Amino acid sequence: MISVSDHPRLTHLDESGAAHMVDVGEKPVTQRLARAQCLVRMSEPTRMAVRDSTLAKGDALATARIAGIMAAKRTSSLIPLCHPLPIESVEVEFDFQDEGIQITCSARVTARTGIEMEALTGAAVAGLTLIDMVKGIERGVELEYVRLIEKSGGRSGEWHR
Repeated sequence: MISVSDHPRLTHLDESGAAHMVDVGEKPVTQRLARAQCLVRMSEPTRMAVRDSTLAKGDALATARIAGIMAAKRTSSLIPLCHPLPIESVEVEFDFQDEGIQITCSARVTARTGIEMEALTGAAVAGLTLIDMVKGIERGVELEYVRLIEKSGGRSGEWHR
């Protein structure tokens, strides 16, 4: 059994090592921002089809953007110990690169707990949606990474990858 004393930074474990939702009731309300990225690796012809919006399924970027926003808003329903948050803003941006399309999801909230999981979830689901939109023309498309690149607010302050 895992003991909290073995892992003092694992706040989702109680004294006996059981998972629990962290009580944030006494934490101060602060403005919090998180930014996450993922890379959808694909060939140049597929990138061009996305860029030119010539896919049979329609506008892949618009669809992925909406999916990322919706996913960020639903994070507490998807990740068991996440608190529901009154999200103020979610933005999903796309950057065409030689190896694929990098997706950045930014989320903002004024709350007692962070919004990192919402940004990560938004980026991941936008990436998965992009894969779904292009899989008919390229089966080997893949989600290469999902990572937090920045966060601010709360007790731990700012962090940048």
